[in-house]
Amino acid sequence: MADPTIAVTFELEPRLREIVVGATGSAVEVQWIARLAPATRAAALAHAGAVIARHTDELRAEEWPLVASARLLQMMTAGVDYIPLRHLPPGLPVASNRGAFAEPMAEHAVALVLAAAKRLLIEQRELAAGRFNQFTPNRMLAGGVAGIFGMGGIGAAVARRLRALGMRIHALNRRGATDEPVDWIGGPQRLDDLLAASDALVIAAPLTAATRGAIGARALARMKEDAILVNLARGEIVDEQALYSHLRTHPRFTACLDAWWVEPIRHGTFRLDYPFLELPNVIGSPHNSAVVAGTYDGALRLAVANCLKALRGETPDRLIPDDERLL
Repeated sequence: MADPTIAVTFELEPRLREIVVGATGSAVEVQWIARLAPATRAAALAHAGAVIARHTDELRAEEWPLVASARLLQMMTAGVDYIPLRHLPPGLPVASNRGAFAEPMAEHAVALVLAAAKRLLIEQRELAAGRFNQFTPNRMLAGGVAGIFGMGGIGAAVARRLRALGMRIHALNRRGATDEPVDWIGGPQRLDDLLAASDALVIAAPLTAATRGAIGARALARMKEDAILVNLARGEIVDEQALYSHLRTHPRFTACLDAWWVEPIRHGTFRLDYPFLELPNVIGSPHNSAVVAGTYDGALRLAVANCLKALRGETPDRLIPDDERLL
């Protein structure tokens, strides 16, 4: 390695620091930038072969030229749409941590799909009101179609779990191909086919210019009357007004929302322009599908492994295309 140093731009508790150091091995030095005095900090950044960051605001504007020749800027988050990457040095490779939180997010998706299919929240409210609807049917997932919009790490993890419940897997991603076993997969131009076939549609795609607003009134109209829509990704992939209107006029349709349009981490607050949580066919969670004890440990190891790959002169995984960096 020509420059075996990884700079970490944010503070970590001692246990997590040990994970990073253990994952790098003795041949690579780790510099904890947040703890350094300005002069030492500048020297460490200039020497860094790779940088791990949670957000670009952890470095000052004048510090970014110091890392322009680094082999990789590795972000800790899977979604980087809210991070202003367009302001970074143009030659600096940037990677997301896509897939780092796939397993807990997939479990969360299955919980939401099951809760909707089995009418768990609806019947709890009915019981609280004194109504015992023992013979109101709920739904079997086995034999139905699980649509995966975004067949990456998260989508594949969701697909494996829903297949185990007996669902057929239809999927869509940018390249129209996957190594995962599926019953059907298409590219973006086949979205209508995916929508029409899905009994449960799980959105696990990144927010890009192509996916923003992809699920609008026309797309929702293509879906089954009793379909289940799960959004694990970004609220902006779904048109907020269109979804609210659809839920009002299609009471058998259920929306399970873990991702919202205005959220604290990305926007500084939580806000809804429509009263989704007053609707009986909405199940919500506070974008906590990835918040599981121990998950961050694995995310750190994945980030370090990608940095080591870059330091060895190999092409890192999960690189962000130039067109997505300009959003």
